[in-house]
Amino acid sequence: MNAKQKLIIYGIGLSLFLGGCMNMDNEEHVDSKEATGEYKDTLVRVQDYKGDGYVLRNGEGADKIAEEKSDEVKKAAKDFFMEKYKTDVKVHNIVGNVDGATVFVESTGPVHFFTTAIVPIDLSQKKVVGDDVTSLDGDIESAIQGGLYHLIFDDEFNNLDQYLSKIVSQNEVVGKRKESLENVGGAGYMTPYYYLSTPPDDKAIQPVYEAYLKDPGTPISELKSLFSKADFVAEGYNITIQLYMENENVEPDKKLFNKVQQDIKSMSSIPKGNYSVIINDNLINEKVDDGIKDNSLQLTFPDSILKK
Repeated sequence: MNAKQKLIIYGIGLSLFLGGCMNMDNEEHVDSKEATGEYKDTLVRVQDYKGDGYVLRNGEGADKIAEEKSDEVKKAAKDFFMEKYKTDVKVHNIVGNVDGATVFVESTGPVHFFTTAIVPIDLSQKKVVGDDVTSLDGDIESAIQGGLYHLIFDDEFNNLDQYLSKIVSQNEVVGKRKESLENVGGAGYMTPYYYLSTPPDDKAIQPVYEAYLKDPGTPISELKSLFSKADFVAEGYNITIQLYMENENVEPDKKLFNKVQQDIKSMSSIPKGNYSVIINDNLINEKVDDGIKDNSLQLTFPDSILKK
């Protein structure tokens, strides 16, 4: 397997990991079989979904404590981001996991991203262990790098945003609600219509990332100059477009599915990267923040669209 294939597999895997069932080590979520079987009765209209009902397995005990001590949990998470990443975040949601609380946050500065931190809780003593906040390996770093990639190529992302807004306005499809991204998103740079995942230790973005950590106030012009186009590998930057049918009891639109693919292939003014396209029906599983089902239309690796 060559390096490009490895980057694609990593990115697609991370996209599916973040966009659906978040299996966070000791906070294992329900799997896809349960999402379409046992939890079938938890499907709700995507227009109604704000992240309510989202759960992490075996998190009930910690969830109650985290709610009681929410101020401590929030402070621990905010301090963690400021101390380790010099980044201010706002806390949108706290969900109990088997060993503590998963905290969903959004950055407040020009480098925009959603991500999570894990605040441990001593269940026996009902104590928040604020000094031992952690995260999934590479998760926050990837989120920041995705935010930086968006910032550097803001014109191209604006073109993508305008295109998808037009698609939604002219067709009977919708994206996710902004509240669901805030409350249970956690997948780096996200919009209601797509999310971005970046490769680990990417040489192109690494100088930009290091400059940001040294000084988050570094001018955008300087950050742009540090991006190494010579080291850029488009295969590793995965942009997953995911839309939902506007009305209930309507199957995903195959004609629109094909149109979006053809449009993405022909456009030259959008961000470089590896594009996946997914159209779901109107329903999303509120337990796992996942709308992919057997009837979903999906163009993903190895058939995804590469824009170099």
